[in-house]
Amino acid sequence: MRATVVRRTALAAAAASLTLLATACSGSDADAKGDGGTSGAKDDASTKPSAVKALSSAELEKVSLEQGDVAGHKITKTGPADIAKPGEVTVDKKECEPIGFAFYGVERGSPVGNAGRKVVQEPKKDESADPEDLLAGMLDVTSSLVTLASYDGDGAQKSLAELRDSAAKCATGGFTLSMKGSKQKVTKLTEEKVTGGEEALAWRVQMGEGDEAAPFKLVSVRQGGTVATFFSFNLGKTGADADFALPTALVDAQVKKLG
Repeated sequence: MRATVVRRTALAAAAASLTLLATACSGSDADAKGDGGTSGAKDDASTKPSAVKALSSAELEKVSLEQGDVAGHKITKTGPADIAKPGEVTVDKKECEPIGFAFYGVERGSPVGNAGRKVVQEPKKDESADPEDLLAGMLDVTSSLVTLASYDGDGAQKSLAELRDSAAKCATGGFTLSMKGSKQKVTKLTEEKVTGGEEALAWRVQMGEGDEAAPFKLVSVRQGGTVATFFSFNLGKTGADADFALPTALVDAQVKKLG
């Protein structure tokens, strides 16, 4: 295999490992033990922010993605090893904390309930391909962390507004994330189009520069008082010009379950 392929794959794998290590959801102790833009919104008491009732972690588990919900994808629950505590993730610019925390599923605001899933696309197999193309095909899969956070009142709307504002302030100039001492430099944020739920936001996130750059995708969707966030990477796509598709199948499936 060419040296550049090995090097790029290694860089992407390192970033991916950091992501998986740091990401997931954070809920209350009680829930952990099993206790218990507004386009299209109707103007009635049931949909006004003050009337929105959050879902508990147990309730969110029931509407989270499960194996079989999305064809061609393996879906598993996040576990204790995936949970990123707020103090474990730091961002060098205060205004960039909301967008940086969103990558790692760090709790923002005061959600009542949380849930999380890890989703890995199944690779396409082509036995007739040569070894290098076969390996490239195996690496060309998108992996995503899906986190759900549910808020009372207008908490979900405020969460998306905060994320939108943070991304706008940090789109250029970059910022540095640190997870347990391991640093990642975000060099560019580019807004992308996405639909779903009552509000939806998406960005291409570039970490690193040149041949050492790797693209990630961040999507955040609000349905009622719940915010679903998707942070994705593809081991086969590295370099400043590399890109891959938004995980729209996951977004559509999750929004459908929340609806």
